[in-house]
Amino acid sequence: MGVAEIWVKDESHRFGLNAFKALGASYAMAVQILGDTEHMSFDKVQAQVTNDNGSKITFIAATDGNHGCAVAWIADLLGAKSVVYMPFGSKQVRVDAIRKFGAHVEVISGSYDDAVSHAANQADTHGWTLIQDTAWGDYTSLPLSIMQGYTTLLTEVLEQIEQQTPTHVFLQAGVGSMAAAIQAALVERYGESGPIVSIVEPDNADCYFRSMQVADGELHAIKGHLDTSMAGLACGTPSSLAWPLIRDYSAFFFKCNDQVTESGMRILASAVNPDESVISGESGAVTTGLLAELMNNAAHRELTHVMSLGPESKILLISTEGDTDPDNYHRITGIP
Repeated sequence: MGVAEIWVKDESHRFGLNAFKALGASYAMAVQILGDTEHMSFDKVQAQVTNDNGSKITFIAATDGNHGCAVAWIADLLGAKSVVYMPFGSKQVRVDAIRKFGAHVEVISGSYDDAVSHAANQADTHGWTLIQDTAWGDYTSLPLSIMQGYTTLLTEVLEQIEQQTPTHVFLQAGVGSMAAAIQAALVERYGESGPIVSIVEPDNADCYFRSMQVADGELHAIKGHLDTSMAGLACGTPSSLAWPLIRDYSAFFFKCNDQVTESGMRILASAVNPDESVISGESGAVTTGLLAELMNNAAHRELTHVMSLGPESKILLISTEGDTDPDNYHRITGIP
């Protein structure tokens, strides 16, 4: 693609869950249970749940797939119960991936944002513990812990690239918690001399793009059904914690149709030695597809110049999920 380096952080192997989400959920659930982050360990969390009679503890979440899978997995490890709500149109394979950890899963008739509202109401009604990766109103403490857990990604990346510094970072945004967490960690580490950050969304779920376009400093939600194959990014309401970080520190905003991420999926799947192929799902590969479009299409030369993308660029991409919809992955890549 005419750049110096492209690093892809492959999250398809994380805890055997095919996505990165457990980094945030596990940390937030541990904080919720222990209330003490200084001497945290899994054994201490598990002991506390056992002492509190884990069979009576219920964690609840709304999800497009990966976050709910993470919550259900951790609850199962701890011997607690979990309830997960999913939006209309959720693929059965993603429902089944959550149910295998013993969760009670329901697909509602509304959107992802409707599922979040329903989960919050059910948590209030039944006294369940809401583990949600987006913030609103005074629901901020737990989503902040989730974001802090996500910063593990950058810590690992910098170890894996041996402390080299990326010039550019492309980050997917659904509700924005992962993107904002990485953005905050980059600012904390590098200050104003850090990488140029671009935020990438589906074109039918582009709440950050639109909020920046309105340019009044406020976040703006998108209502209704969000039609995109990028299920993990199909979110219409930005997280109130993520929005100011993304607004104030990100340099470029892109919205992409499904063809862009399908291109990224094929590129990552068909890597040639010495590169390793990466199994990347619809939400994981969109940044790769975007980078290929920017660098390979002459119509974007002026934009890539403005972005300082060129032969000296060292670019970090995060493949946030594997083939969470195997049938669609096979259709797109031709790989069984």
